[in-house]
Amino acid sequence: MKIKYIKLIALLFGLAFTTFITSCKPEDNQPDISLFLPANFPQPVYNTDTNPITPEGFALGKKLFFDPILSRDSSVSCGFCHIPTAAFSNAAHPVSHGIEDKLGIRNAPAVMNMVWHTTFFWDGGVHNLDFTGLNAIQNPVEMDEQLPNLMVKLKRQQTYRKMFTDAFGSDEINTQTLTKALSQFMAMLVSANSRYDKYVRNEAGGNLTPDELEGLQLFKEKKCNTCHATDLFSDFSFRNNGIKDSFDDDKGRFLVTLNPNDTGKFKVPSLRNLQYTYPYMHNGSIGTLEAVLQHYAGGVLPSQTLDSLLIQPDGTPGIPMTELEQTKIIAFLKTLTDPQFIKDPRFAE
Repeated sequence: MKIKYIKLIALLFGLAFTTFITSCKPEDNQPDISLFLPANFPQPVYNTDTNPITPEGFALGKKLFFDPILSRDSSVSCGFCHIPTAAFSNAAHPVSHGIEDKLGIRNAPAVMNMVWHTTFFWDGGVHNLDFTGLNAIQNPVEMDEQLPNLMVKLKRQQTYRKMFTDAFGSDEINTQTLTKALSQFMAMLVSANSRYDKYVRNEAGGNLTPDELEGLQLFKEKKCNTCHATDLFSDFSFRNNGIKDSFDDDKGRFLVTLNPNDTGKFKVPSLRNLQYTYPYMHNGSIGTLEAVLQHYAGGVLPSQTLDSLLIQPDGTPGIPMTELEQTKIIAFLKTLTDPQFIKDPRFAE
């Protein structure tokens, strides 16, 4: 019998609580479908009341996510660019790859902790998790499929008709049920069990070394946490971080707002699972964490919209950091790695 409940699990130490919201009690042969709401995270933005996560909806969303039928020539799936073992990013690929070996102009962002995002994609052109899949499906250099044609393909398959019936009570397959199923799968992709998380939640296994603790302090002293804010490690704003000084090939947020002040600005990414999500930056132009810190220390390129946080009082761009400070900050950043997330069998293809 389907029930809705909230289960609060007290942590081993401290007064914090971690919430698991389960929309449906799973059957014995189904995985536990519990939306993990970590105690050190803010309240989520996505409203699961309008799209309750069920075992059937999750299973359907997962099948769709990894099925290349969503692309025009059935060669590319969502999971093609968002690989579970790379924290649902496209490891080692600077930009996204689509059908017929077409290339995009931006790095495929990691799909994790999506229920806390207020906007999606590097330019923030989508404002609801339910619409993210449609963007990729219809993008001419990604899946390049038309929604009416996709509906026809899905309706031809008895397996999908049954799965849509199990998930939504009807074998009618439409854009709304498609997007809701994908959202149920993506909403479950919560990464919050790194050593850092266990440290701040006073859980077993949360010990940080002296270098890692110094790196955390430097992270705060250098004001990295202004943009990479809260334990989500992003304030979800749009900023120009000096990767380029010319934006003719990609104007970033400007393409959405048409505001000249947004030229060259891109969404601040989370720093979680950086060991899995290389290369870095919106265009995948930096391959290592060492090179990222070197960029901020001495490689920031000035331009009219460069973020003010990257301009020193004397007008010099960048954040002053010694090599030793960079090494310790990287040591801290690696504590944000969550092996449990990439090994979770519920999310594997």
